[in-house]
Amino acid sequence: MARLITLSAAQAATAVEWAAAEGWNPGLADLPCFLAQDAGLFLAMEEDGALLSVIAATRYGADFGFIGFYIARPDLRGQGHGMAVWRAGMAQLAGRLVGLDGVVAQQANYRKSGFVLAWNNIRFGGVPLRPPAPAQGILPAADVPFAALAALDRSVFPAAREGFLRAWIAQPGHVALARVTDGTVTGFGVIRPAREGHKLGPLVAESPAVAQALAAALLARVPEGPVFLDVPEPHRAAVALAESLGLTPGFETARMYTGAAPEIRADRLFGVTSFELG
Repeated sequence: MARLITLSAAQAATAVEWAAAEGWNPGLADLPCFLAQDAGLFLAMEEDGALLSVIAATRYGADFGFIGFYIARPDLRGQGHGMAVWRAGMAQLAGRLVGLDGVVAQQANYRKSGFVLAWNNIRFGGVPLRPPAPAQGILPAADVPFAALAALDRSVFPAAREGFLRAWIAQPGHVALARVTDGTVTGFGVIRPAREGHKLGPLVAESPAVAQALAAALLARVPEGPVFLDVPEPHRAAVALAESLGLTPGFETARMYTGAAPEIRADRLFGVTSFELG
């Protein structure tokens, strides 16, 4: 009989493989960073040692949560295993405002569950142009005060997530850079290897010029090949940045919440960190 379980780190690797099979192109080292935020985020329906469906229900403090990795095994879809794990994930986040990035196929179902559209995100991708990187003012993120990075991240995300952020900027293979202007950290970004190419996110900046400088510096530090950047569609300066890099739109997701969209500095968000964790 199928039962609900919380996945271990080893079991959670299966959820990442399923996401790769869906074409979501997870980062090569995303999993330990996700688990640094919430060791119990991955839930699954399991029977006789085999996973039937998975979901990530990530807890950010007492007030916010995020749903991701919502996948039923393709050969078992339509049998209720997805709905069972969905209910478990939402129960894990009970009492919190919950967000998600909904793929087109699921958006109607999310609306039925009380989620409301806040905005669309666009995944831009391709082999980017490489504008000249600035000669000064770009430092490794590890060389600037972590509190400054956390404050910038908190300005564009509904909750503090310092455990995740520390892991994200320090994970082997991830390149994390900060822009420093007149002694002040005015932006930061991370680029990381994925199943295909590299993914750039987050990209947080106080101005389009800072975002452009960071993007150029990050691109200069990875090999040639495809790069993917997830951009909030209403932020025209972010869309313009992606287009200026020669990237083209792929697919869209709907950022949805169970209540009013939280207030963030949307003008600073030039690249979403992850469709799986927000």
